[in-house]
Amino acid sequence: MSEPICLNAGLSRPRALARLIIYSLIGLVLFFVPFDIAGRSTILLDHAASALQQHARPAVIGLALLFMLWGALAPWLDGSWRRSATHRVFSVLKVAGLLIGVAYLLHLGPDALFQPDMLPFLFDKLVLSLALIVPLGSLALVFLIGFGLLELIGVLMQPVMRPIWRTPGKSAIDAVASFVGSYSVGLLITDRMYQQGHYSVREAAIIATGFSTVSAPFMVIIAKTLGLMEQWNLYFWGAMAVTFAVTAISARIYPLSRMPSEATPEPALQPGESRLGSAWRAGMQQASVAPSLGSALRETFADGLRMTSAILPSILAVGLLGLLAAKYTPLFDTLGVLLYPLTWLFGLEEPMQVARAISAGLAEMFLPAMLLKDADVLVKFVTAIVSVSSVLFLSASIPCVLATRIPLSLGQLLLIWLQRTLLSLLLAIPLAYLAQFLGWL
Repeated sequence: MSEPICLNAGLSRPRALARLIIYSLIGLVLFFVPFDIAGRSTILLDHAASALQQHARPAVIGLALLFMLWGALAPWLDGSWRRSATHRVFSVLKVAGLLIGVAYLLHLGPDALFQPDMLPFLFDKLVLSLALIVPLGSLALVFLIGFGLLELIGVLMQPVMRPIWRTPGKSAIDAVASFVGSYSVGLLITDRMYQQGHYSVREAAIIATGFSTVSAPFMVIIAKTLGLMEQWNLYFWGAMAVTFAVTAISARIYPLSRMPSEATPEPALQPGESRLGSAWRAGMQQASVAPSLGSALRETFADGLRMTSAILPSILAVGLLGLLAAKYTPLFDTLGVLLYPLTWLFGLEEPMQVARAISAGLAEMFLPAMLLKDADVLVKFVTAIVSVSSVLFLSASIPCVLATRIPLSLGQLLLIWLQRTLLSLLLAIPLAYLAQFLGWL
C-alpha cells in the first residue's frame, strides 16, 4: 500500500519535464560517471577537488583553517555547548582540533605527531580534501536530490519499505536522502517527521541509526584514501546495498525491535494509477514546485559550509586521539576482539589487525581507512564498506542523533554500532570475495 500524491501548482509540464530529466542526468553524471583526465579515472567531483589541491594549495589551507575556526567558535557563540555533556565534550574537541591544525602548520609539538601516518596524513590527505569535497559535493547533490529523481525513486520503493525495513512508505525518500545526502540533513528530516507524528519511536530510530550514514562526498574521501576510486561505482552501490541490508536485520533485533511502534495504516494508490505512473507524477510534481536552481544551490551550499566547519576540527582532534590510541594503547585491541572471529573465519589477511582497525571506526568513521590504507585491495574494499554501513561514530553522527528528540540513549547507540559492524562484516566480506573472483577488484 502507498500514499496518494497530490499534484501542486507549479511550472508548466514541459519545463518540469526538462528539469526532472536534465538536472537528474547532471547529478548522475557528477556522481557516478568516471572520466579519464590526466591519466586518472575518477568522477568529476574528485577531479575538481584534486586540481584545486594541486594548483591552489595555500588557498585551500587558508580555507580549511577558516572552516576550523568557524567550527571551533560556533558552539560557544550560539550556546549549543550547553545542550548536553556530549555537546560540551565535542565543543572542547573542536577547539583542540583548531589548535592542532595551527600547531601542525607551525610545526610545533613532539616529533611523534609529525610521522607520515599521523598529522601529515590527517591534515594533508583528509582535512584538505574534506574542505573541498564537502562544499563541492553539496552543490552537486542539488541535481541528484532536488528536482524529482529522489521522489520518483522513493515512490517506486514504497511497497518494500514496510515488509523489509519496518518503516512507512513515505520514509523511502527520507532513507535515500539520508544515504545520498548527509546524515545531518537526514537526521533533521527524520526528527521533524517524528515530532510531527509521521513516524513512531521505532520507525524514527530505525531510520536515524540505519540510513543516516555519511554522504557520497564523504565516501569519495574514503575511496581516495584507500585507493578505490577506480572501483567507485562498485564501492558506492555495494556500500548502499550492505547498509540497507544491515538495517533490515537490525530493525528486527534488540534494542530497535523493542521500541514502541504505533504504526498507522497507509492509504492506497489513487484509483486506476499504476505504481510507475504514481512515481513519475511524484518526480514531475517535485520538479514543478522545486525552488529555482540558484536558490537550491545557495541553500545546500550553505548547509555544506556549516557541515564542513562542524566536522573538520572534530575530525582532526578525534582522528589524532584515535590514531594515538591505535598506536600506543590496547583500546582498539580490546574492541577488536569482538570483531576478530569474523575477520579470522573469512580468512582476511592479518585478521586481528583488520578487526582492531575497523573497531576504531567507533571513534571516527575515517580511522579504519587511515589505519588500513596499505592493506591488500580486498581488505580495503571491506573496510570502505563497513566504515559507511556501521553508520554510527562518536565524532559526529552519535552526537547528532543524541541532539534529536528521538529517545535513543548512548548505551543503545553503542550496542547498535556493534550489531551493525558485525553484520556489515558478515555481508561485506563475501561481497568482496565475489567482486575479486569476477575481476572487479
